[in-house]
Amino acid sequence: MRPRMLRTSLATLTAGLAAAGCLVAAGPAAAAHDRPPRHACSPAVSLTGYSDVLDKTTYDGTYVGNLSALAPDRRGAVAALSDRSSLFRLDARTLEPRGVIALADENGAALDSEGLVVDRDGTYLVSSETEPSVRRYSRTGELLGRLPVPDDLRTAPEGRARANGSFEGLTLLPGGRTLLASMEYPLDGDPADLVRFQTWQRTRHGDFRLGAGYTYRTDPGLGVSEVTATPDGRLLVLERGFTAGVGNTVRLHLADRPGHGTALRKRLLADLADCPTLGATAGQPQPNPLLDNFEGMTVTGRSGGRTDVLVVSDDNQNDVQTTRFLGLRVRA
Repeated sequence: MRPRMLRTSLATLTAGLAAAGCLVAAGPAAAAHDRPPRHACSPAVSLTGYSDVLDKTTYDGTYVGNLSALAPDRRGAVAALSDRSSLFRLDARTLEPRGVIALADENGAALDSEGLVVDRDGTYLVSSETEPSVRRYSRTGELLGRLPVPDDLRTAPEGRARANGSFEGLTLLPGGRTLLASMEYPLDGDPADLVRFQTWQRTRHGDFRLGAGYTYRTDPGLGVSEVTATPDGRLLVLERGFTAGVGNTVRLHLADRPGHGTALRKRLLADLADCPTLGATAGQPQPNPLLDNFEGMTVTGRSGGRTDVLVVSDDNQNDVQTTRFLGLRVRA
């Protein structure tokens, strides 16, 4: 694998991501709160860098792309999930692949894998849009079990979810007791801007049982492509849409911590079209050439009241799209 383009120090972009669940500062503390952030996308979000280092590359015979989820992994690695059933371990500083495993369902078939959590025992929790489902896998890819899913959230005709529009995001709240999955689009019969979030609660035996459900209102025309918990238990929500001939809309919101009512309130942190380009280029029309089909997101550290976030795009193995990592610094 040879890097094609690198516009920022990867050490800056991913420094501070250590073992799973152990987040430390990424870079020096920021300047005073009343000073505008460098490379600002908004008053609350700044861009620390971007990298296309993995774009159109392969590792051990596997295409490194179609990336739909990220999670801090053990021993200074980042787990990156492809929606084509490949799970990569990336070096936290260089982003270069260090391993890959193939995932499959109970019949050996590929998943439409979209969400990823590395649990406290090192096993992987993976959501798929196919049924939808949340399955648990060992470190080497063996299927260990699956979680229950409410009937309403199943793909039609068994339930009210649309095909390719169900469990898109997955995150574990601080403390490790609550798992949350986000639907990408509304259920049949729900308002056009309302999506469902489902939780599971960890039992004293370590497995998960169904928990509360929540509703979340998206911006018009957008779906939820990812959700990840902040260190204080609130939710960073990535909303995304695409218009042919125009490009992607990608907005980062902050939502309530689940548990305070069933309707999650949100506030806009940044529209990523307002970020500086930093010299990025795009293979198709975009409101900002930095933009692409951003689907994966994880918290990588916290310092000086700011949370460091790593975001990745799904290139759909398409020549005009890019596998791109963004480093964001969020004040919320």
